[in-house]
Amino acid sequence: PVDVDLELVLAVDVSGSMDRGEADLQRQGYVAAFRHPDVIRAIESGLHGKIAVSYVEWAGPQYQNVAVPWSIVSDAGSADRFADAIARLPFHRDFGTSISSVLLYAAERFAESGARGFRRTIDISGDGPNNMGLPVDHSRDTVVGEGIAINGLPVMIHGGAGRARMANLDVYYEDCVIGGPGAF
Repeated sequence: PVDVDLELVLAVDVSGSMDRGEADLQRQGYVAAFRHPDVIRAIESGLHGKIAVSYVEWAGPQYQNVAVPWSIVSDAGSADRFADAIARLPFHRDFGTSISSVLLYAAERFAESGARGFRRTIDISGDGPNNMGLPVDHSRDTVVGEGIAINGLPVMIHGGAGRARMANLDVYYEDCVIGGPGAF
């Protein structure tokens, strides 16, 4: 395996509650991040100067998909190639919101990374609470028990109005989704 500072799964909600604006916000946020000089500098400044990263789309228990496979990002060129791969993805939606299912799915993907990282992290973004599959705290505890940190990125641009919306989604993510050392 390649030694890296971080193995990272970006788990991105493509459930039916995500409208086009929210989906674009998620995707363009990741594209912009991997093109930002501060992110590239942070990656290059690690002990190994590289990370392994994968982009997973998810919805209900039946849909988790590795949309961009594991890539080694070590400089502006490799970061730009990863950002380009995300930007080229077609818009996809599926039914349900199973944070619990994608956490377990993402945790299994680390065995496929081809890397050995000091840290393993799942960054999960979404616009609603777990409404299908196992209880989310059970999956979270299982994943954290494997030494994987979970960061939560709640998408709250529409507030609490509408179907599948939760006014305090950020509090829900903090209480039920995130976990592990340094999680946010």
